Amino acid sequence: MSTPTETAPEPVRKRSLYRGDPGMWSWVLHRITGVTIFFFLFVHVLDTAVIRVDPNKYTEVIETYKTPLIGLMEIALVAAVLYHAFNGVRIILVDFWSKGAKYQRVLLWVILTLFVIVFAAGAIRLLQILFTHSL
Repeated sequence: MSTPTETAPEPVRKRSLYRGDPGMWSWVLHRITGVTIFFFLFVHVLDTAVIRVDPNKYTEVIETYKTPLIGLMEIALVAAVLYHAFNGVRIILVDFWSKGAKYQRVLLWVILTLFVIVFAAGAIRLLQILFTHSL
């Protein structure tokens, strides 16, 4: 009456598509920089709107931005904008250029190189301004 039952085969474990590939980190960093830029724009609109309510309060808000910490945050914002812009161009090329997918990894290293060069130049200048105004 009872027949031996077959055991189900072990499930095949599939590995995740992303395994720490540079393309994955590029994707993650693109999202993080996008959210960071959005947050900055939101704060910028709010602090600029204060001038219509109370010009004196606006002046107080602007004075709080003249600290070394905010200067470092501005440098980080420049990094976010530059990376997001360069990587956005890479994404456009991958999507709309017929050979984009073939060269997407090369394009990633090209934009990272450009980012480092441009950001280094910008960061040096911003740090000079930060140190001269902080001292």
